[in-house]
Order: sequence, then structure tokens, then C-alpha cells
Amino acid sequence: MTLSLATLITGLLLLILGVLFILPFPAIVTSIKRFPRSRTFAYVLFGAGAAWFLYRITNLSAADFGQYRKPLFIFFAIVAVSAFKFVPDFLAVRGACVLVLLAASPLLDAGYMVWDYGEITDGGRIYLYKVALYIAAALAIYLGASPFRMRDFLEWLYRKPGRARSVGLVIASYGAVVSAVAFTY
Repeated sequence: MTLSLATLITGLLLLILGVLFILPFPAIVTSIKRFPRSRTFAYVLFGAGAAWFLYRITNLSAADFGQYRKPLFIFFAIVAVSAFKFVPDFLAVRGACVLVLLAASPLLDAGYMVWDYGEITDGGRIYLYKVALYIAAALAIYLGASPFRMRDFLEWLYRKPGRARSVGLVIASYGAVVSAVAFTY
């Protein structure tokens, strides 16, 4: 993946997330409020996260316990399937967190050891997308450990009129800037 593509993907994802918070349509607001406990989102997001994680296990190298691929695969497949039965609450949040953490790796790899765009004279363009990804990863770790905090955040966000729109505007603006930066490398 190129640096431009990684930056563009990050920017577009931020832009989409921000626009979802900006739009006042009742169907979107209801879907966002129901997201943490949604069974549909749980099956889609947690299922995709588990599949991606299990795929990564099948491609482990010998240095990363590759000789134990089969037992690790079986163990984590059982854990993933069991999660739907034994811990179904907030599984959509946990699935989104897994996807964010897994997606951050290839996106950050694109900017690894790239020093050309981080100079002060360059404006530190490369840091715009890296900061967004590190914040997303930190939030994913936090929300993965305490997924009920996502519900609390969404309740706070929609408690006052205009608050969701303001937060969405900040996220969408940052996403637009990051997307524009993708074309300057």
C-alpha cells in the first residue's frame, strides 16, 4: 500500500464518520444510538474481525509462533464463536475495535520509515494521518476493554441538540484535511 492510499483511506473513513454524526436523519441517529448493542452490527463487525484475525493466524511466521498455527487457530476460533453465546453484550463495539486495530497495522506500515514528509518545512504532513490512526488505536484498546463507554459516549453526544453535529463537523473537517493531504505527497 502506498502512503498516498493509506492517507486517503484514513481521511475518507474520518470524513464518513463525521458526516454520519452531522446528518440529522432519524434513521441514522437511531442506528448510531443502537450500535453498541446491535446484534446485526455484532455479527458483521465481530465476524469480520474474527475472520481477519484468524486469517492473520494462518499466516504466522516461525518467529511468531508459526509452528503452533493450528492449535492457535482452533483456540481463537472457539473463543470467537463462544463470544456470541457467552458475552453478546457490546459485541458490535468489540468487533469495531478489532477491525480498527487490525486495519491500523497496514495503514501505519505505509508510512513506516518515511522521513521525507515529516520535516517542519514540509508542515509535517505525514503526521496528520498517523495521529488519527494512533488516536483510533488508543480508543479501540480503551473501548475494547470497556465497551459500555461507547454507549455512555453516544448518550452524552445526543443529549444536547447540536453536540453530535459539532463533533461530526470536527471529525469530518479533519478527515477532509487528511484526504486533501493524500494528494500532496
